[in-house]
Amino acid sequence: MSCELLTPTRRAVLGASGALFAWAFMPKFATAAQGRDPRFVTIILRGALDGLTAVPPVGDPGYEGLRQSIALATDGNQPALPLDGFFALHPSMPNFHRLYQAKQAAVIHASATPYRERSHFDGQDVLESGYSTPGHVENGWLNRLLQGLPAGDKIAPGATERVRGLSVGATAPLVIRGPAPLLGWAPSVLRQADGDLPPRLMDLYGRTDPLLAELLKEGIETGRIASGIDMKAKGGPGDPNGMEQMARGAARLLANEEGPRIAALAFEGWDTHAQETERLSKLLSGLDRAFAAFEQEMGPAWKDTVVLVATEFGRTARINGTEGTDHGTATTAFLAGGAVRGGRVIADWPGLKDNQLYEGRDLAATTDLRAVIKGIATDLLGADAKHLAEAVFPGSGAVQPMKGLLV
Repeated sequence: MSCELLTPTRRAVLGASGALFAWAFMPKFATAAQGRDPRFVTIILRGALDGLTAVPPVGDPGYEGLRQSIALATDGNQPALPLDGFFALHPSMPNFHRLYQAKQAAVIHASATPYRERSHFDGQDVLESGYSTPGHVENGWLNRLLQGLPAGDKIAPGATERVRGLSVGATAPLVIRGPAPLLGWAPSVLRQADGDLPPRLMDLYGRTDPLLAELLKEGIETGRIASGIDMKAKGGPGDPNGMEQMARGAARLLANEEGPRIAALAFEGWDTHAQETERLSKLLSGLDRAFAAFEQEMGPAWKDTVVLVATEFGRTARINGTEGTDHGTATTAFLAGGAVRGGRVIADWPGLKDNQLYEGRDLAATTDLRAVIKGIATDLLGADAKHLAEAVFPGSGAVQPMKGLLV
């Protein structure tokens, strides 16, 4: 099966790379939800994660026969990590496993958006726009969620009442694009400038263009917080080093007392039509390092943090002729953070017999991903149910927020 090329160009059609705003004037907004000062991070995995490899149902009698040479087991040379006796975890994810055992991580299995076709473009549009059909790329559900949240407390003189989010990466993911202003940051891919360059530019702009001087000052400060002085890792959003670097920088900005409270990232390259075992091992290790980076860098804010990881759709239940899998339906979402009621796999498991598969080929979807997001938005952020049903996920009134996801 051929795939559309997932280039930044298409994702950049709106040119929403995330303007720099003064991080020092981010309002602290959601203290209404259980007295918390929460953080909510959404990570999009572009390319369609194989949930049956990330979290293999080793207890299902049909699993090994469908997966054959790429099937995982809880014994052998590279055993999967045990979760609950029925599900296991890919061995490349020891940090997530540790969080799971500490009841700070959970899996949502057999989950999906309303999308039931197999186009990456359309699947990503539905996942990130929040609409039930493709073609709505004006703004994303996370930005509309931001617009509807309580303004909260000001944390600095002159702070605006408007809630702001953090976009990480060279281009803002669709999920967070929209009218709500964003703080934008991306790891630098250029050689670090000489130490005297920033003050020289500040002096130049200060005398000729005060507005540009102020933006430069904010950008320098944002970069200083996000990157630190010891970040040597390089790599893009499809590389384990790049994933960790993006996560670590995002966490440093979110952990700041006066920083943003909501963030979005996108990791690339999860389309595994061939040689899936090696490719997913590398990618999942990067995702796992991102979980660890958030935990390490969030500090005290970790206890009020939820990290959601989602992808546009899953993969076929059977492997193909090149030891990979093709575009499918249901997959796995991950939750991690100190606010997560973890240590469990949440699934209405559909089974893997032929008559239980969607269209005889895919893991069937039994959990609507929108219910998961609504549950987090309601219980963590104090979001309004009507706003969620009408604006964040238009036309989703019948999808009720999932309860009990948080401690």
